Amino acid sequence: MSDESTKRPETEDQGTEDQSFEEVGADQQEAETAAEDMDAAGDDSAEAGEAELDAAGKLAATEAELAEKQNEILRLHAEIQNIRRRAEQDVEKAHKYGQEKLISELLPVIDNLERALQAATGNDEQVVALREGVELTLKSFLDCLKKSNVEALDPTGEPFDPQFHQAMSMVESDTAEPNSVVAVMQKGYSLNGRVLRPAMVMVSKGPADGSAQGNNVNTSA
Repeated sequence: MSDESTKRPETEDQGTEDQSFEEVGADQQEAETAAEDMDAAGDDSAEAGEAELDAAGKLAATEAELAEKQNEILRLHAEIQNIRRRAEQDVEKAHKYGQEKLISELLPVIDNLERALQAATGNDEQVVALREGVELTLKSFLDCLKKSNVEALDPTGEPFDPQFHQAMSMVESDTAEPNSVVAVMQKGYSLNGRVLRPAMVMVSKGPADGSAQGNNVNTSA
């Protein structure tokens, strides 16, 4: 009986030691598991940070591309507006001045009709009939041109304007103002304000003892 009593404490001590080793092993395993979890969490955090940076970079690139596309759209819109404006101007010019060449070709016909009227003098029946026919023809011609906004430039007595007049000569005059038109040698014509042909005129330069100002007319058209 004494042997059993002696062996029992040894068995109990061994059991206690085994239990202690098991507890230490369990704690160590828990610690290793926690460390692994921390490492995994760290890896996840790093991956999440990298993903966040990647997403931010993609967002910035997308925003830059969007801004570039918007600028391109604005440039295209402005270009379209300019093209439309130029097209409208071209159409407007075509309406206003599309007949410019034709009308310019007809001006000598008007000049010849006016010369025919000047030459048709006398009271002879044939001359009178001819003059009346030429007058009607000239009137119809001028009425037709007036509908196309063609205006005659007959600046007798007006100040000389090189934009509308072409000075053919200068004459002294005691009655006319210096640099004014005293005679029209050939009428000019304009289409919608644009000169088709300047009026050929004679310009006053004042009397011989007049001021120098009256002698300094610009004769260029």
